[in-house]
Amino acid sequence: MSVIIEGAYLEKKKCRLIHTPSGNELITDAPKDNYGEGSTFSPTDLVAGALGACMMTIVAIVGERDGIDLSGMTMRVEKEMTGQPRRIGRLHTVLHLPRTLAEPVRRKLERAAVTCPVHHSLSPETEIDVQFLYDV
Repeated sequence: MSVIIEGAYLEKKKCRLIHTPSGNELITDAPKDNYGEGSTFSPTDLVAGALGACMMTIVAIVGERDGIDLSGMTMRVEKEMTGQPRRIGRLHTVLHLPRTLAEPVRRKLERAAVTCPVHHSLSPETEIDVQFLYDV
């Protein structure tokens, strides 16, 4: 299955992206440390967000399939850039999950999270560390 994303350059290092199946749009901007205004997500910010959203989506798929209540699940991804060449060097990801989950369920969800397609699509040079907190 393929999905088409279209884009147009606006001005001042801003781009409009269009998700053609839905028509939804978003704007990107270069970060302040790379000649932009930092007014919204940079392309690499979208990668970081995609990782967290993908992990939560995979966990939710398992949760729905197995009748696991994941109410309150959230995530946080901290992106660190490196230079020469400029790229994402590290993505520190924290998933916050319900404290009521039993140990076997926790392990199942943790295994599922790290199988997400975005995680598997990133370069092996990108350090991805994932922490699971059972605090919601």
